[in-house]
Amino acid sequence: MKRDVVVVGGGVAGLVAARDLAASGRDVLLLEGSPVLGGKLRGAEVAGQTVDVGAEAMIARRPEGLALAAGLGAGLVHPTPATSGVLSRGVVRAMPRSLMGVPFDLDQLAASGVLSPEGVARATDETAVAFDADVSVGDLVAARLGDELVDRLVEPLLGGVYAGHARRISAAAAVPQLLAMARRGSLLEQAAAVPLATGPVFATLPGGMGRLPGLLVDGGGFEVRTSATVRALRRTPSGWALTVGPTTAAETVEADAVVLATPAAPAARLLADAVPDAAAGLATVEAASVAVVTLAFRAADVPEELFDRSGVLVPPVERRTIKATTFSFGKWDWVRELDPDLVFLRTSLGRHREEATLQADDDALVRVSLADLDAIAGITARPVDTHVQRWGGSLPQYAVGHLDLVARVRAAVADQPGLAVCGATYDGVGIPAVIGSARRAVASVTRAE
Repeated sequence: MKRDVVVVGGGVAGLVAARDLAASGRDVLLLEGSPVLGGKLRGAEVAGQTVDVGAEAMIARRPEGLALAAGLGAGLVHPTPATSGVLSRGVVRAMPRSLMGVPFDLDQLAASGVLSPEGVARATDETAVAFDADVSVGDLVAARLGDELVDRLVEPLLGGVYAGHARRISAAAAVPQLLAMARRGSLLEQAAAVPLATGPVFATLPGGMGRLPGLLVDGGGFEVRTSATVRALRRTPSGWALTVGPTTAAETVEADAVVLATPAAPAARLLADAVPDAAAGLATVEAASVAVVTLAFRAADVPEELFDRSGVLVPPVERRTIKATTFSFGKWDWVRELDPDLVFLRTSLGRHREEATLQADDDALVRVSLADLDAIAGITARPVDTHVQRWGGSLPQYAVGHLDLVARVRAAVADQPGLAVCGATYDGVGIPAVIGSARRAVASVTRAE
C-alpha cells in the first residue's frame, strides 16, 4: 500500500513531523533504523530508578518545546536555584553571567576568579575588530576580548552544547546575536545593557526528557516501525520509493512524500542519487561523539556543599577527561525525590575530533569519571550503580559558513516536490530548535501538495 508520507528517523524531529502530519489527516509511516525511538532522548534504570541518560532539559525561553509539552498534556518542571560552576586553574569557581562568555558584568567576572588579573584586564580593554562575514565564535570573542576568556568561558559553554571547539563553530549559526552585536559596536557595552533575565532558563518533564518520545507516539495517529533501516531512496513517476530492511530481505515502501529526519551522514547517503547537490553538502557536516556516565551514590557519601550546585563545566585547558558534570540531585527536585538515600549525577565525555577518549571500555570511562569527580568535587566514595550511554556521531558541528550550506541543501531539496529534511543538522541542536525544524519540513511537504 502506498503511504501519504514516510518519515525516516525516530528522533524528536521525526516524531514531531509524523505526529503533525498525522494530525493533518495524512497516512503516515515512521521508519527508525535502531530498536528504540527518541534519538538523543532516553531514560535508563540506574540503582532501580529511571533517569535521563541523554538530553536532560530544553531551553524554556523558546516557545516550541513549551507549546509541544502543553499540547501533549505534559507538565513541566524547572531547575532548583542551585548554582553552576566552572573549573579554572584547578578550583571550581562561580559561573559569571554572560552571553556565551561575553560578560554582562565585568566586576562579577573579576570577582569570580575565572580569569587571571591579566585576562580580566584584556577582556576589559575591548578591541574594535569588525566582522563582515561569518567567523567562529572563538575567533570573534578572542579578537574582541582576549584568548583567556575564550579558553576559560567560551570553550566550556560551547563544549557543553555542541561538544565542539570554540574556534571551529560558526557564530552566525550557533550564536547569531553575538555576531549581530559585534557588527553594531562594543560587545561589552551591549552586554551590560541586557536586562536581567526573569523566569527559568531550562525546563524538563516530570520524570525527565526521556518521557517525551513515548508521549509523542501515544495517540499520535501514525504507524511506527523500529529496526527498519532505510537503505535507498529514489524518485518514481508518482512519488518516492524507499528500500527498507536488510539486503537479504529488503522491501520497497512507496510514498507520495518523504521527510528525512536523520543525521547528516545517513541523509547524504539516501540523497546521493536523488538530490546529489544536497548530498554533497550534507556529507561535509562533521559530528561529535559523546558519552554520558550516570552514577548513583549514597547521599551520605556526597559532600554537603554539592547540594547547592547544579554542576561544573570543565574547559579543555584544565586537561581533565570529563568536559562537564551535572549534579542532577542538586539541579532537579524530581531527581532528588526518587530515593532519599541516593543521589544521581552525570559526567559528559567527548569532543569533536577527540574520539580517542571514547575508545576506552565502559569501566574505564567510569574510572576516569570517578577520578575527575574526586579532584573536582571531592567525591571519593564508590558508586552504588553506574550506567554508560554512548552517543556516536550525535552532535552536528556547525562549521563557519554553516548557514550558507544549509540554504544550499534546502534549495536543492526544494526542487524535488514531496521531499523535506529536518533535524539538529539544520536549525539548532536544542530540542525547541529541532521541533521548529520538523514543523518547517511539515509545512514544506504539505505546501507542495
